[in-house]
Amino acid sequence: MAKLLIVDDEPTLVLLMRTVLEKAGHAISEAGNGQEALGKLGVAPENPSAALPDLILLDVMMPVLDGVGVAAAMRDHPRAAKVPILVVTAKGDLRPLFEAMPQVAGFFQKPFTPAGLREAVARALAPRPGA
Repeated sequence: MAKLLIVDDEPTLVLLMRTVLEKAGHAISEAGNGQEALGKLGVAPENPSAALPDLILLDVMMPVLDGVGVAAAMRDHPRAAKVPILVVTAKGDLRPLFEAMPQVAGFFQKPFTPAGLREAVARALAPRPGA
């Protein structure tokens, strides 16, 4: 199905998301913080040959570099700006923080059910009008 990058600093949550999404047929890679994610995306350090995922599941609250910083760096990068982001958070409605980031394809609330996660990923992967 799709190549997904899970960016979250909670190993137990990453394992749960990985298990659910691999069973749904997706290929999963992981990053434990925002800086690691930017490295995997070839943003910082710059690496034009880095493979880009089809979707990033991005936590907001992380050490080193938070999700808002990751999304902002991606927005300003020619290749990474095209990768859709599903914002995953336990902190209420954070839409205002991401309004200037057109690559944000949706928001997903923790805690979640496996079915809810699969549905949110499917919605975020669906073609967007004007994209």
